[in-house]
Amino acid sequence: MLRFVLPGGVLLFAVVGCGSGGKVAPVSGVITLNGQPAAGIAVSFEPIATEGNNVPGPSAFGVSGPDGRYTTKIVGGEMNGATTGKNRVKFCAYIDPADILEDGTLKTKPKVKVPARYWSDPKIEFDVPGKGTSSADFALTTP
Repeated sequence: MLRFVLPGGVLLFAVVGCGSGGKVAPVSGVITLNGQPAAGIAVSFEPIATEGNNVPGPSAFGVSGPDGRYTTKIVGGEMNGATTGKNRVKFCAYIDPADILEDGTLKTKPKVKVPARYWSDPKIEFDVPGKGTSSADFALTTP
């Protein structure tokens, strides 16, 4: 189960299912916010279904570190990477499970604010190559 904080402080618990198809390749990169490396941003790669392949493969996620660098991991497993082919990419603030109290409230607010458009209406797609990539870089901006 993944835990994200959406803009406005809404805590989201996401259980993302894994499809049976799809090749996985290593994916990493750097996330910047307003031109600066951004820590604590969760990135989600969700394979886009195509005609004839409505279950393209499992989703993947990563969390950016202090230098903005992230590495994806398949949701629900220990395998690094993301499903090859076209993926919809979403971003939001990441909350460490240790920062969530029993009643679901947060001990502290996220250190980074990611505009809602990067999660609720994402238009960012990334084509994961068959051999993977270490340059899946994303430059986010605030209004």
